[in-house]
Amino acid sequence: MKSPFKAILITKQDNAQKVEDVELTTADLMDGDVTVAVTHSTVNYKDGLVLGGRSPVVRRFPMIPGIDFAGVVADSSNPNFKPGDAVVLNGFGLSETHYGGYAQAARVKGDWLVKLPSAFTPAQAMAIGTAGYTAMLAVLALEDAHVTPDKGAVVVTGAAGGVGSVAVAVLAKLGFRVVASTGRPEEEAYLKSLGAAEIIARAELAADPKPLAKERWIGAVDSVGSRTLANVLASTSYGGAVAACGLAGGMDLPTSVAPFILRGVSLLGIDSVQMPMPRRLQAWERLARDLDVSKLASMTRTIPFAEVRRAGQDIVAGRIRGRVVLDMR
Repeated sequence: MKSPFKAILITKQDNAQKVEDVELTTADLMDGDVTVAVTHSTVNYKDGLVLGGRSPVVRRFPMIPGIDFAGVVADSSNPNFKPGDAVVLNGFGLSETHYGGYAQAARVKGDWLVKLPSAFTPAQAMAIGTAGYTAMLAVLALEDAHVTPDKGAVVVTGAAGGVGSVAVAVLAKLGFRVVASTGRPEEEAYLKSLGAAEIIARAELAADPKPLAKERWIGAVDSVGSRTLANVLASTSYGGAVAACGLAGGMDLPTSVAPFILRGVSLLGIDSVQMPMPRRLQAWERLARDLDVSKLASMTRTIPFAEVRRAGQDIVAGRIRGRVVLDMR
């Protein structure tokens, strides 16, 4: 493992955040029982907010951003991991309270790590990243709520983004008729290549919501929030469920109790950061089974670590399609 190694460091002075490219050594890392040589990371929406200083995600300074990474164990005092193990980490406070993945080395608690399924390389693990892992958590929640393909269609909002792209691909492979909502009509061919059966304009779900609307789908994966989520709920069929996992459109939710008490609709909250390990393992096992790696490749582009800041700007501005992998080597 390289030492010194490259990293991005965020500091704060006079209420202003400063983002710098730095070189660190393993002595600079935080406490943990496993040290990982990071080979790949990725750019999620939350990473874009952190890099742009646009959201109070970081809760201690200085901080290395990056909410996930994949790599190889370099040193371990944890009995569950040994040098050479390929691992992946999502959440658990990375980029918030613990140094994250935008460095060529990380020291973390072994209890946070998942051994990488043999179906994926570290690069593919980060092509999935927290966005794809969150999409799988949403699919599992819908299954737990008894949302099945024979009951109707499912809608995926923000469909051309990271969460949306993986959700479309997985749900289509599971046999659902997938309705993909996007504000980028030029991505229709891309979304249909992932398995979407129908494309609807973002504007359809961005209008002022009604308490109830025509029943259009039995389930949903929503990464947008606000009026979009309210409209999705209003159009969910009796006994359906909506998995909410994002706020790209805002944190508010201008809805009523009507979908819940008149149609028995369930709103399922999806948190990926503190998800208990058994569910994490289940999500990664299901990704290995239910995500077509050829479709994963079609939704992914790889960039060098030096381009991460520009990618962060692009994802917040809605200019990123699918997934962006950072090659940290």
